[in-house]
Amino acid sequence: MSTIPLAVVILAAGKGKRMQSELPKVMHELAGKPMISILIDQVCQLSPEKIIVVTGKDMHDLREIVKPHQSVIQTEQNGTADAVKAALPALEGFQGNVLILLGDEPLVPMQVLEEMAAYDSPSAMAIIPPDPYGLGRMMMDEDGQLMGIVEEKDCDDQQREILVCNAGNYCVPSSKLAEWLEKIGKDNAQGEYYLTDMPKYAAEDGVPFDVFTMPVDHVWGINDCKQLAEHEQVFREMLRDAHVMNGVRMVDPSTVYFHHDTVVAPGVLIEPSVFFGPGVRVDQGVHIKAFSHIEGAHIGANTTLGPFARLRPGSEIGEGVRIGNFVEIKKSSIGNGSKINHLAYVGDCTMGEDVNFSAGAITVNYDGFNKHQTTIGKNVMIGSNVNLVAPLTIDDGAFVAAGSTINEDVPADSLSIARDKPSIREGWATKFRETKNKKKIEAEKKAG
Repeated sequence: MSTIPLAVVILAAGKGKRMQSELPKVMHELAGKPMISILIDQVCQLSPEKIIVVTGKDMHDLREIVKPHQSVIQTEQNGTADAVKAALPALEGFQGNVLILLGDEPLVPMQVLEEMAAYDSPSAMAIIPPDPYGLGRMMMDEDGQLMGIVEEKDCDDQQREILVCNAGNYCVPSSKLAEWLEKIGKDNAQGEYYLTDMPKYAAEDGVPFDVFTMPVDHVWGINDCKQLAEHEQVFREMLRDAHVMNGVRMVDPSTVYFHHDTVVAPGVLIEPSVFFGPGVRVDQGVHIKAFSHIEGAHIGANTTLGPFARLRPGSEIGEGVRIGNFVEIKKSSIGNGSKINHLAYVGDCTMGEDVNFSAGAITVNYDGFNKHQTTIGKNVMIGSNVNLVAPLTIDDGAFVAAGSTINEDVPADSLSIARDKPSIREGWATKFRETKNKKKIEAEKKAG
C-alpha cells in the first residue's frame, strides 16, 4: 500500500443524453448495482483520505447514493477541467496524490488504480481500442512520456493515425493540480475546458507525465445502452470468474446470471440458464437445476432446486429440501427435509420439517385485499390438487386428502377431506355423443 496520501475525485456530472433516460448516466446499473457505486467500492480499497463526487446541479438522487462521501456540484457543464475545478474547494489543505476518475468507467482494474495512486509522478490511463474514432489521442515523445492529448475533433490527419487513446483517468499531485487547471483554456472545437490539456502544461514545467495502458474491455466509457450492455457482460463474467475461483461449479457459466451481491458457498452445483436476483444466499451442497429464477432467498445446505423453479423474495429454504419443476415459493419458510416436487405454489407460509406438498397443491393466500398466512406443522402430508385457504393452520402429522379445499384449521394427526361424493350417470356419454353427431350431420346437410 502506498504511503502517499490519496484523494479521489470522480467526475459524474454528465447527463448521458445518449442513454435516452431521465436517470443520470452513472446511476445505471451493472448486475443490479449503480456503476458509480461499483467504482466507489473499488477506490475505497485504496483507503483514500477523501472521495469527492462531482455531480450536476439537478442530481439529488445521485448525491444521496454516494453518501457518506462528499459531493460537489458543477453548475454549468463546461468540460472535464471545469468539473475538477468544482472539487478544488473540497481538496483545500490536502497534500498528496489526486486520482481523477470518470464515473462512467466503473471496471478499471484494481491493480492499475493501486499503481497510479502510488506513483510519485503524474500519470494518465490509456487504451488501444479496435476503433479509435471519437477518442483523444496520446502524444508521446520517444521516451514514452506524455506530451499532450488531442481530442478527436481537434486532431489533424496525422494525429488521427495514433492508436493509443485517452481513457480519461489521471493521477496528479495536489501541489500542481490547481496550477495546471488554471492554465487550461477553451480554445478548441467544443469551446470547453479540457482536462486533456493538463499533460501539455506538465511538459512545459518539465514534469514527466507517465502513461498506463489498459485492456480496452475494462476501461471504456459507457455512453449509450449498447455500451451499457457490453459492460454488463464484462462485469457478469467477472462475477462468474470470482464464484468459480471460490469453488462454485457451473455446467455452462456463460448462461448463469449473478446479481452483484449473490453469495454462493463452495461446492454448489449450478446447471445452465439460472438467474440470481438481489439478496440471494446459497449454502454448501446445494444443486440448482436449469432454468431456475431466484431472488431475495436463502437456500439451506444440501437442497435441490428446479428445474424451472422460482424463489421469490422472503423465501427461507431449510436444509435437505427438494423443490422441483414449476414450483413457486414466495415469502415462506420451508422446514428441513420437506418436499415440494412439482407444480405447486407456496406463498406467505410457514412450513415445518419433513412435509410432503404434492403436485397441484397451493396456498390460497390473497382475498383480493390482503395476504394471509398458512402454517403447516412437521410431518404433514398435503395431497395433490389441494387448496389451502388462508388464514389456516395444519398441525403436526396431519393428512389432507387430494382434491380438497380446506378453509378450517386441521388438528394434529388427523385426516381432513373436503370433496363432494362423485355422481356417476351410466350411459350418459353415449347419449351425449349421439346427440352431438346428429346435430353435426343436420348442419352439414343444410350447408351442402
